[in-house]
Amino acid sequence: MNQELVLHRDLAMTLLDDMDGLVGKLSADIWAHSTVYASGRPVSHEDLQLTLRGNMELALHEFGALPSGERRFEAVAAENGRLRAEQGMPLATVLQAYRRGGRVLWQAMADWMCDRSPAQQGLMGDMAGAVWETIDKFSSAMADAYRLRTLELQHREASRRGALFEALLDGRAGDPAVATAAAAALGVPPCDRYAVVVIAPDAATPAPSPDPGPALETVGLWSFWRPRAEVVAGLVRLRTAEPALLADVLHHQAVGRAGISPVFTDLALADQGLRLAQRALVTLLPGSGEVACLDERLVHAALGAELEIADRMAMRYLDGVLRSGTERPELLKTLRVWLDSGCSASRTATQLFCHRNTILNRISRVAELTGWPADSGEARLGWALALRTLELHRSVPE
Repeated sequence: MNQELVLHRDLAMTLLDDMDGLVGKLSADIWAHSTVYASGRPVSHEDLQLTLRGNMELALHEFGALPSGERRFEAVAAENGRLRAEQGMPLATVLQAYRRGGRVLWQAMADWMCDRSPAQQGLMGDMAGAVWETIDKFSSAMADAYRLRTLELQHREASRRGALFEALLDGRAGDPAVATAAAAALGVPPCDRYAVVVIAPDAATPAPSPDPGPALETVGLWSFWRPRAEVVAGLVRLRTAEPALLADVLHHQAVGRAGISPVFTDLALADQGLRLAQRALVTLLPGSGEVACLDERLVHAALGAELEIADRMAMRYLDGVLRSGTERPELLKTLRVWLDSGCSASRTATQLFCHRNTILNRISRVAELTGWPADSGEARLGWALALRTLELHRSVPE
């Protein structure tokens, strides 16, 4: 056995005999340089000292080429890394503790070497390299296991959050335990102002984005999103904001068609929010890229719930106009503006940049083609509803 190996063995055995003192110095050093470890939470002082003792023993056995039984230092370091990840200790803090361990270990070795012969002291440079190589192996094995375990925990937590979110949307939050668990997993209170959003990405939109979360966060809106079948569903915490702000952000993000539920104040009502958001979504034409709050599309939603009735309404009140050929676009546009302007020919003419008499002639033409008098209350209501029906792209004749 050469002189260097003998020196390593003698030094390792000497320090192993004073393990209590070495662990005491190292634990005191770590506590002095880390408020997290000094607090004893989440790693208790007893836990830290047991870990330090085990690590130091294995490091010295590695350094001195001493038999260490069946315990391999890589496996022990990996076990420690997984444990610290589960405890939520920051990786940087754990790595700092390993570096502090290296410093204390090297200082103990340097003190021991002071009494050696000059020839032996000349080997200190090589010894330092061996010490830090051992510490580096420990640190690398620990950090690799820490990162892998962190990814596993993140995946598990993401799966759990997703499952509880699905439970909310499926209506299982009627069970208080489910509602409480979902709120805790999502990190939101059970009662606040919420809305559900359903997004159907459109190929026609320039830059569809199924996750508008970051953009919503910039305006103070928390959200959680998950794909469901051919749509993406999201829960948005509005706090004091109005749905109009949510709609504006979604529109500017070009997420595709999006339906927004009315505001609800209990997470247990998320399933109802989902149904109402879907009702808002189906009032929008595919490829439109529009965003609709249900409360602003109630008429469309009601008409869309009964497709046959909606189509018959269009035929009953607008049949003649729908079959009028080249007149159709101009008459429909004029009728819509006229109704939205309170049936005022003057205001309609201003909006359409034409003469008042032109508007009156067009409305008379509508009345002629449909067989409904323009001053009839039923005709005006029927025309208004039939026009909304056309926006739903029902099977009316071109």
